[in-house]
Amino acid sequence: MHDRFKKPFRADKADDRVRRQIALEAARRLPKHPDGRAPTDAEFYVAKRKAAAVLGHRVRPGDLPSDDEVRAQLAILNGQDDDESDDDEDEPPVPSLADHLDRFTLYKLRLEPLESVKQNVLYHPEGDALYHSLQVFERAREARPFDEEFLLAALLHDVGKAIDPADHVAAALDALRGAITERTYWLIAHHMDLLDRPGRSLKPAQRRQLEAHEFYDDLIALRDLDNAGRVPGVPVGTIDDAIMYLKGLESEAYLNEKPS
Repeated sequence: MHDRFKKPFRADKADDRVRRQIALEAARRLPKHPDGRAPTDAEFYVAKRKAAAVLGHRVRPGDLPSDDEVRAQLAILNGQDDDESDDDEDEPPVPSLADHLDRFTLYKLRLEPLESVKQNVLYHPEGDALYHSLQVFERAREARPFDEEFLLAALLHDVGKAIDPADHVAAALDALRGAITERTYWLIAHHMDLLDRPGRSLKPAQRRQLEAHEFYDDLIALRDLDNAGRVPGVPVGTIDDAIMYLKGLESEAYLNEKPS
């Protein structure tokens, strides 16, 4: 089912464009320490792995750009910040994958790695993150069969777990940029805010702000479905089934019917 991910993509050593893209994205992700000290080797490595994942490249550690390549891109970025100019025409901004892929292809690309993401059985007794996502999607389809934006939030809310488990929400939003609507983006961005778990309660001002938002009722519904989609052994469809259904919404006959 996931042949494309069983053999990691190997970046050709001669493919400077791919290496530059990863190095540039990694440079953007390097932490800036308040005391001015340089990032550690571990921080360079994490930044490169996250950059490769977000850009859609399955790269072996030995094929990642070197730390010096990332430092070179960091110097370019710092120079652009200082000069506020676009003199370096050889390094255009790293594009979003949505600029190059059909959005449904991007959704599949982001969902497939979730099969290998094992979750804490205390909170997710159902199993891997893909099975959970497909469960939530199935429940969302039963509740709101024609609400594509809501269905996408249900299907894609956890795709960041295959990129950065420490902050899967931010990783998901980054990985999906350009391929989802503002409403879907907001629902994914806040799907953890209503989670009833020790240490996660919102401050009163934060809750009031959330409750005042036009999509708040949708967020409550998504939270309920996320909680419900954690049952071991429940039959679910495949990624292709989900995507085929979503594609079908674009050509639903009732959308083209003229009033009689």
